[in-house]
Parts: sequence; structure tokens; C-alpha cells
Amino acid sequence: MQRRLTTVLLLGTVLIPTLVLAQRAPVTAHEDSVLTAQLRPLAEAFHGRVGIYVRHLGSGATVTIDADSLFPTASMIKVPILIGVFDRLERGELGFLDTRVYTDSLLYPGEDILGSFRDSATIPLAQVLMLMITTSDNTAALWSQHLAGTGTRINAWLAAHGFERTRVNSRTPGREADREAYGWGQTTPREMAELLVTIRARRAVSPAASEAMYRFLTRIYWNGEALSQIPPWVQAASKQGAVDRSRSEAVLVNAPSGDYVFCVITKDQQDESWEHDNEGYVLLRRVSATLWHYFEPGSTWSPPEGAKRFVP
Repeated sequence: MQRRLTTVLLLGTVLIPTLVLAQRAPVTAHEDSVLTAQLRPLAEAFHGRVGIYVRHLGSGATVTIDADSLFPTASMIKVPILIGVFDRLERGELGFLDTRVYTDSLLYPGEDILGSFRDSATIPLAQVLMLMITTSDNTAALWSQHLAGTGTRINAWLAAHGFERTRVNSRTPGREADREAYGWGQTTPREMAELLVTIRARRAVSPAASEAMYRFLTRIYWNGEALSQIPPWVQAASKQGAVDRSRSEAVLVNAPSGDYVFCVITKDQQDESWEHDNEGYVLLRRVSATLWHYFEPGSTWSPPEGAKRFVP
């Protein structure tokens, strides 16, 4: 059935684009007390601070648990960076398939694919963006941030589009104190989730740019947490983030019964391990599983035995 963009709801300081079926009245967001009662104990039992935001785009059912507090983005900041690059692409200031020259000065130490390139190797910009989103390549992200016009320009786009609290901090003049507190970037669960909705609603930069970005966000290598609790044949756009004391994931699920979006972010968590059973990772999986079965009550799917052997 054809979909169209109708109204914009104002929640806090964020403009919320709402997707509704054609010929139907706009959907008003409302707190879902039943779902909140299922998710709140997960947050309260966590050893650290948790923010959760959920919205079913068709029904308007919403959960907000510390959803407007600031949290570290970790690698979720790559979504605003992606938008920043596409903004320049749309203006004709960059070319999507332009060949770029990689230099060792761009290296972000770690296990990045791009960081393993030899100095002076060439790569199309489209592949740099793919690495930044799909494999969360930090070297690709720093390069993309520079190509987007730096954090200053990305932050200006966010502010102009109603995202008042999501900001790039790293390598951005004037944001040194924010970087000390939150790292590479900062956001709220509500804003990061609604940033995905903005892309889904074809309102980020342009319809064509939005659809290209959405395709990137549906091709995620790191699928062991929230994505592992959604059937693999159901499309989902997502971005994950992780640093020692924070785990996070924003996901927009194109579910059979209607799209829903959610974002879970932790901070000050006691468990700093990097194992599969890290408390933050477990929380992401539990929230995602709860939402899948709540919004798709007829589904009998669950992760098969041994599935965790085949996630990165």
C-alpha cells in the first residue's frame, strides 16, 4: 500500500516525522503503559544508567525511559556523519563515486579495514561510506567527518533540522569539554531513534539521498545484539556503538505489522568487558526481543540454538 509523509509532531525539541498510510489521519504518539512495564524492570536492574526510546510508527505507541538525557554516541555518531557527507553530495560539492586517495595520516589505530590500506591507495567515496556504516570503520568515519566539512558543519545541519542535543564532539572546535564528558559524540535515545525515522521518511537531505543512506544502514556487519533478536528475513536499519562503559544501538525495524524504531543507550555501566555476555549487550538483546514479540505477537521465531557462533 502506498505511503506518504503527513504531519510533524513536536516532542521536546525534536521534530518527529510520522509515516502513516495514505488516506488515514495522522498518528499521535502516546505512552504505552503495558510495554513500558515490560521494559522498565530491565533498565532498573541494570548496573549503570540506561536510556530507552521506542515508537511504533503506525500506532504511535511510545516508551520513554530517560529518553531525553544525554548519553555517549560511540559509533552511532556515524549516522550524523553520513548525513553530513550526503548533504555535500546533494550540493554537488563531492561525487559519490569519486576516487579518493588514502594516506597514513588518516589512520585511526585499531582493527579497521581501511586502516590496513597501504599509503596512497585509492578507494571510491561510496566504499568509504560503506565501510564507515557496515563495518563501523573508524578510519573511514574520521575521513568522512572531514569530507562532510568537519563536525562544525554536521552540527549545524543537526541544529537546523530540530536535533538540538545530538552533536559531534571529536575534532570539533569549542566542544572539547563535551568530548571529555561524552567522547566522539553525544545524543539522546529519542533523538538518535528519530534521526533514523527522518531518513526512513525521506526527509534527510533529499528523498534520493535518504534512500541511499537507508540502504547503507540496512547492511550491518555487527549483528550480534539487537539485530540478532529480529528474524533475518525482516529488514532493519541500524547503527551500533560501544566503548568501555557504554553500549548502544538504534534500530528501525520494517516489521510485518508496521515499522517501529527504538534506541537503547547505557552509560556509567559497571561491566566493561567485551564478551558476548557483557551486561550492556545482554540488555540490547533483551529489549530487542521484547519489542519483536510485543509488536509481532503472532511470530513464533526465536534465535536458533547455536546462533551466537555465527555472529561477529
